[in-house]
Amino acid sequence: MNKKLKAYFSDFVFGSVDGLVTTFAVVSGVMGAGLSSTVILILGFANLFADGFSMAASNYLSTKSENDMGQNRKNAFGAALATFVAFIVVGFIPLMSFVFDFGSANYQVTIILTAVAFAVIGYVKGYVTGKSKGWSTLQTFGIGALAAVIAFYVGYVLASIVN
Repeated sequence: MNKKLKAYFSDFVFGSVDGLVTTFAVVSGVMGAGLSSTVILILGFANLFADGFSMAASNYLSTKSENDMGQNRKNAFGAALATFVAFIVVGFIPLMSFVFDFGSANYQVTIILTAVAFAVIGYVKGYVTGKSKGWSTLQTFGIGALAAVIAFYVGYVLASIVN
């Protein structure tokens, strides 16, 4: 990986993992609450773009602040763009099965696609950083799985309280 792209790799990982975690959490929370696929798509896309923008803006401001303090590690706009693009592209994965409608298997397909995406991100992170690819894969997958379980049960509990 060339030096310029490597400078934005952490922004890509940050955006990818957060996009995947938050979008999968929205899907899992809605599934836990027993709500419709329409609700998943509305909340999922609202999260995808609003949170993606928020993450990019926060990364821009953070990187700009570091640069203003003389750390000048990378271009703030480039960091924000890498975060936003990664968030949107990778964060779309949990919504794919609902967009393309696999019927009653939508959530199962989402779980599989999201698990594979977490594993790939973890593996690539381990590869690029020169750390254990296996540990990096498990760590990234574990974080995503834990977030999904939390969201599913929060949705389930809140739906049972409200109904």
